[in-house]
Amino acid sequence: MIKFILLIIIGFVFLIKGADFLVEGASSIAKKFRIPEIIIGLTIVSIGTSMPEFFVSLTSAMQGFSDVSLGNVIGSNLCNLLLILGITTIIRSVKFAKNTKIIEIPFLIVITFIFFVLSQNRIISKANGVVLVGFFIIFILYTIVSAKKQKIDESNSLEIDIRQKEISVLKSILKIIIGIVALKLGGEFVVNNATEVAKIIGISEKIISVTIIAVGTSLPELVTSVFAAIKGNTDMAIGNIIGSNIFNLLLIIGVSCIISPLNYNPSYNLDLIILFIASLSLFIIPKVGKKDYMTKKGGLLFLLSYIGYIAHLIII
Repeated sequence: MIKFILLIIIGFVFLIKGADFLVEGASSIAKKFRIPEIIIGLTIVSIGTSMPEFFVSLTSAMQGFSDVSLGNVIGSNLCNLLLILGITTIIRSVKFAKNTKIIEIPFLIVITFIFFVLSQNRIISKANGVVLVGFFIIFILYTIVSAKKQKIDESNSLEIDIRQKEISVLKSILKIIIGIVALKLGGEFVVNNATEVAKIIGISEKIISVTIIAVGTSLPELVTSVFAAIKGNTDMAIGNIIGSNIFNLLLIIGVSCIISPLNYNPSYNLDLIILFIASLSLFIIPKVGKKDYMTKKGGLLFLLSYIGYIAHLIII
């Protein structure tokens, strides 16, 4: 079993470094074509931090592990909201921008509800996948139009500043290729060995996917959001978390279903209900206490909720 655990860790390293290489290479090429930095941040970088989840869920779907594919996304979204946002807010209170409050959070709540409704058919079909990807395209178009209208200051593109380097087109393409290969290998390492560990320990694929795999694939979001909070860039922190959750539900599940329809396990209903309540809390919390802010108390509440959720999974 130690061998399987080591291979899972190696898989996570491949996933994280692969995402780094892919984002750096893609961002460099985009910059050379004079694509605005904020657009790169809202698309390439945001999607890049979700690449570990994407390749794990895609690999799982192709190999017939529906529980791992769905559990990874649902668990990652819960991890993003309750654990990562909780830790981020404890470090520094997060202010919700106007667009985040009136558009992005309600959009996240709506698509979480839509996903729950679609899943009740027990099979998330290719047609459902097309619908989800369609919503994803709408969201991407919204982010691009919104960024152009608001003319967001490029100093907010913290993550680009960290990742972007002046490199040649050939080196950029090489980084993209290496990144994709690393992500593919990392996805296979994590999925194959995590399922073996689940068999040995005698726990379900669902539990291992919504805990170990979900937290592991959410590490890029954790690092990005915490670093942003420390630097005082709370817009980047909350935007990264909400954007990642939207990408996970729409792009990752959508593409996975188009490639191979996913069998939905009704045991995920409680997890989705908790995810819906957590998403709804983002809309409610800024309206009470300190208006437009999620304070440290809110962050502590989210963190304790996540600990309680994990404890519930272990006990049952």
